[in-house]
Amino acid sequence: MRPVSVWQWSLWGLLLCLLCSSCLGSPSPSTAPEKRAGSQGLRFRLAGFPRKPFEGRVEIQRAGEWGTICDDDFTLQAAHVLCRELGFTEATGWTHSAKYGPGTGRIWLDNLSCSGTEQSVTECASRGWGNSDCTHDEDAGVICKDERLPGFSDSNVIEVEHHLQVEEVRIRPAVGRGRRPLPVTEGLVEVRLPDGWSQVCDKGWSAHNSHVVCGMLGFPSEKRVNVAFYRLLAQRQQHSFGLHGVACVGTEAHLSLCSLEFYRANDTTRCPGGGPAVVSCVPSPLYAASSGQKKQQSKPQGEARVRLKGGAHPGEGRVEVLKAGTWGTVCDRKWDLQAASVVCRELGFGSAREALSGARMGQGMGAIHLSEVRCSGQEPSLWKCPHRNITAEDCSHSQDAGVRCNLPYTGVETKIRLSGGRSRHEGRVEVQTGGPGSLRWGLICGDDWGTLEAMVACRQLGLGYANHGLQETWYWDSGNVTEVVMSGVHCTGTELSLDQCAHHGTHVACKRTGSHFTAGVICSETASDLLLHSALVQESAYIEDRPLHMLYCAAEENCLASSARSADWPYGHRRLLRFSSQIHNLGRADFRPKAGRHSWVWHECHGHYHSMDIFTHYDILTPNGTKVAEGHKASFCLEDTECQEDVSKRYECANFGEQGITVGCWDLYRHDIDCQWIDITDVKPGNYVLQVVINPNFEVAESDFTNNAMKCNCKYDGHRIWVHNCHIGDAFSEEANRRFERYPGQTSNQII
Repeated sequence: MRPVSVWQWSLWGLLLCLLCSSCLGSPSPSTAPEKRAGSQGLRFRLAGFPRKPFEGRVEIQRAGEWGTICDDDFTLQAAHVLCRELGFTEATGWTHSAKYGPGTGRIWLDNLSCSGTEQSVTECASRGWGNSDCTHDEDAGVICKDERLPGFSDSNVIEVEHHLQVEEVRIRPAVGRGRRPLPVTEGLVEVRLPDGWSQVCDKGWSAHNSHVVCGMLGFPSEKRVNVAFYRLLAQRQQHSFGLHGVACVGTEAHLSLCSLEFYRANDTTRCPGGGPAVVSCVPSPLYAASSGQKKQQSKPQGEARVRLKGGAHPGEGRVEVLKAGTWGTVCDRKWDLQAASVVCRELGFGSAREALSGARMGQGMGAIHLSEVRCSGQEPSLWKCPHRNITAEDCSHSQDAGVRCNLPYTGVETKIRLSGGRSRHEGRVEVQTGGPGSLRWGLICGDDWGTLEAMVACRQLGLGYANHGLQETWYWDSGNVTEVVMSGVHCTGTELSLDQCAHHGTHVACKRTGSHFTAGVICSETASDLLLHSALVQESAYIEDRPLHMLYCAAEENCLASSARSADWPYGHRRLLRFSSQIHNLGRADFRPKAGRHSWVWHECHGHYHSMDIFTHYDILTPNGTKVAEGHKASFCLEDTECQEDVSKRYECANFGEQGITVGCWDLYRHDIDCQWIDITDVKPGNYVLQVVINPNFEVAESDFTNNAMKCNCKYDGHRIWVHNCHIGDAFSEEANRRFERYPGQTSNQII
């Protein structure tokens, strides 16, 4: 036998190892999470400031080079994929226009399009790596849920920037601490660094610096301060300086965006010849009143041309602007913190905390007045910023811009609490009363407590809107608090706290005694918002003389004037003003009847259920507001008649189905159905106002009740009626409304 060489055995052994998995033992399947194949060679991190550990500008390292992602076509679905790449479970939001500051280097991805289910960002569609027409002013960021993926390797998650950051700013009163009313408007500037609160050296401190600090703290402007007084006071106090060399332009939304320097740990001499920086901020009248300052009687500044709608909290909402007597929205193209800050300061708040895009505060309706707004941050009004007037093809309401503004800290949320509820969003309302040394918690009498009062309570609690205002709270245990300390509460719905509502003061008078007959609330972060399509009312209005023998069902449902009871039934007729009403839900929650299906009332004559006793009021008024005719409409069928393209119908009345109006849908009551009219048989010829009010009794909570009323001019000559100038109640300026009421029915828009 020929001897076999070692080299030959090696070749055979290698071949056997390749063919047999048992060579040297087969490794068992790994249970450790594998790195996704699509992400091989890529690293991800969150960068920028100011931010929290789970949010920031998204940066990707490819081929050894870090770069960013452009915000063009960026969506929440893309944010989900990137957050998973970063080791978080999902995304809760995303940002645009370099909210966390502009990056540097390459812009790796542009027009990124993900479905949200991809395992890697490389599976998403884009223009290709490094192919972009963006600048770093358009860098995208993500806000991830603060929950980690189990077993995820931190080696590919976040590279923490190790330089110091200003995390928070406050004003500390130099004198009278603990006795000063809130909000604090003047004092020493302090910044929170990783090792605690520190003062800022005032060398080189400017009015621009004060402007930025006041804006962060919720104040629109600043004023001069007596520096000599504070310098004298500083000589008697010890200070811990952590920051110096602050140089702001004045347009920054956060102090971290200014040029500044931190003292090093081994700096023994800090702020030589200087003192702590001091600011004095000017609050808006709303917050000046709450702080006990004397409200200044200022000259009228003209009508408001900017407002916020749809926000769950003060100082946030969809931005709407007034142009040619009509309110419209702003397109979010190039919308950034500078433009948002101009809006916030114009409305009496501080700088912007967030510039929101993608209709985050709900979609508006009607015109979109502005697009590509580019503010420097120094403009007194949004209208002073360069912008582009747009056409209908340029933008849609899915791109409506919004803001979240910085607000002064007033401490009102510490004077109210909920008890007994199943969650922190519901319970019996308890308020704190009394002065220093005698503070106590007590209940609110449930008499006349309703949706408007509950809205204020939820706003004060910081819990958004009110789903329900309850007058009885049998099912919520009040614990040790049984005393009723407030009664007769009556709110308009716009107040910031219950203290600002009318009430009985120290004298408590309750019709029903006992802790079970006290006020309760159920709060929600979202709410519906109904809006009537006023143009359709104007286009569809006409008069019909309808025979009495066709009105038996309408009479049964009380849809005719009281004089119809003495008519010669079934002979004769009633004169009806008929029109269509199309009611849109522009809110962020579905509009649902307060009553459940078990309590809906069946009406045999018309063959339908009433889910709300009164859904709308129809009135004919004289120019001075006297009612001469009225109608009402029960919600016999609240359903989704039509919806926007990307919204599916959810509610249908057929077969005893659920009733409601979905967000992005509308319910149409045609002019030719019963009770869709006002009986004007007894109305004399003249000039009148047609008024339609949706949800008139505030039975269902909405984010905005000011847009629930519509008015039209009417001129009736006894045979024909002219209806014109139909508009939502808050759509016109005050001056336009005065002209509207003074000269009704002058325009001839004939409708037969």
